[in-house]
Parts: sequence; structure tokens; C-alpha cells
Amino acid sequence: MTTDSFTTPRDLLRYAVTRFNAAKLFFGHGSAEAFDEAAYLVLHTLKLPLDKLEPFLDAKLLHDEVLAVLAVIERRVTERVPAAYITNEAWLGSYNFYVDERVLVPRSFIAELIPNQFSPWVNDPDAVENVLELCTGSGCLAIMLADAFPNAVVDAVDISKDALAVAERNIRDYKLEGRVNPIESDLYENVPFKKYNLIVTNPPYVNAESMKKLPPEYLREPQIALAGGADGMDLVRKIVAGAAERLTPDGVLVVEIGNEREFAEAAFGHLGLTWLSTSAGDDQVFLLTADQLQ
Repeated sequence: MTTDSFTTPRDLLRYAVTRFNAAKLFFGHGSAEAFDEAAYLVLHTLKLPLDKLEPFLDAKLLHDEVLAVLAVIERRVTERVPAAYITNEAWLGSYNFYVDERVLVPRSFIAELIPNQFSPWVNDPDAVENVLELCTGSGCLAIMLADAFPNAVVDAVDISKDALAVAERNIRDYKLEGRVNPIESDLYENVPFKKYNLIVTNPPYVNAESMKKLPPEYLREPQIALAGGADGMDLVRKIVAGAAERLTPDGVLVVEIGNEREFAEAAFGHLGLTWLSTSAGDDQVFLLTADQLQ
């Protein structure tokens, strides 16, 4: 097949879907299926609005435009790299973040809970002054938390210098310097000792058996941000253990553990976990109050 075979986005879209399905790509970084990801990559590469595919389907493309899209399709298929690393952007709700191979592609279910300010467990969002986000990665949740709690300072912690460089870029893009503070730390180790109204974390939680079965796309991400030990709870145990002395008397801890509810219940069930509802069900994110942690 020559490049002359492609004259419109429709041609490229059809080709991309065929290639993606034949290659059995994995879609877990924002797109649900081959068509959605193909449409996103075609529109992004052509610098067209991401929500307006139909009007441009039969537009005539320049030769250089065709070559650019074909190169993106080829990279996605041959390198099995997540689309977000190709476009250097990822979306969480209405938020658009810069990402690259130094951080996980943002996909936290906590992002669904932030706009509601963790009601009813946080009684007065305006009274929230200090928020701690552990394992911040790209800084996406920290930025959303700063928006949701307008009077709060958010300390965004990660052990990875590389990840924090990405977070700093996103913090600058959202003009939140001074309100979101990136901190290089192994969990609480280098965090200023103060009381937080809210501690939020989407830590590495994939158990060892599941790590062995990850699709190639996940293997392109920083493995330190995924692997959680034998039962996935290695870092979660440390986070839960250290939260009590860091929370205000009415503070709460919110932890995402993905598909590891069984292991989380085994480790922390005696504390009385509250499971929060997300689009993936009631078993992805748990909450503990300061009282429960004492």
C-alpha cells in the first residue's frame, strides 16, 4: 500500500483501526477501543479539534499530513507505546496534562471524586488548608485538588526526580506555583511535619502475579510506579501506618488500590474501610478517617 492510497482522514482512520486490531493493541490509557484511539491520534496529529471528527472525515490532506499520521500509527503498532506518550498529553475529565515516559499515563479513579470534594467526609471544603498527595507522578491529582479546595496548599510528593520534573511543568502550565509544592520524598520521609486535612494517594499497587501479566503498553511505563510487591500493598501499608500522625482530628485518607480490594481488605479490613463509588464500581478506592487510623 502506497501513501497515494490515503487522501482523507477517513482513509487514515480506517487503516489505523485495521492495523490496531490486527496488532491486538491494548487500550487502557484513555481509549476504550481501536476506533477511539485511532480517531484521537489522527485528529491530534492533524491539529484538528479532538471532539469534531465528522466534519473533517473527507477533507483532502497534504502529502506531509498523510506521512505524519502514518508515522504515528506505525509507532503505536510497532513500539506498543501508549498514545499519550506519542502526543505528550493525557486527559482527566476536562483537565489536559503534559506526560512522557517519565510518568504513568494519568488514569486515576480518584479524579472522579475530587470535583465533589469528597463529600460528605469533608464537611467544609473551604476550611481545608493543607492537602498531601503521595506518589504524585505527573501532578495531575495535586492540580485537581488545588482547584477543588481553593484555600488549600497541596504538597505533591514523589520519590522520582524525573516524575517531579513533569509535575513541575504541569504546575506551571496551570499557574499553581506556590499552591502546589512538588517534594522529592520516599512517602513521608522528607515531607514537612504538619497536619493535613486530607491525604490522597494513587500509589503503586499491582501485585506480583499481575505484574507478570501486564500488556506491553503498561511495560512502557515506569515500573516503579506500578509494582506494589507480593500482594500490591507494600507502599499502601506504609501510607496507612504513617497517616494517623499526619492528619488533623477530622482529616481523611483516600487511597486508590485498583483491582486489589481482596488484598486491601486482608491488610486493612479491621480498620473498617469505606469504599467509594466510581465509574468502575465500589472496590477501587477506599477511605479512612483520622479516628479510624488512631
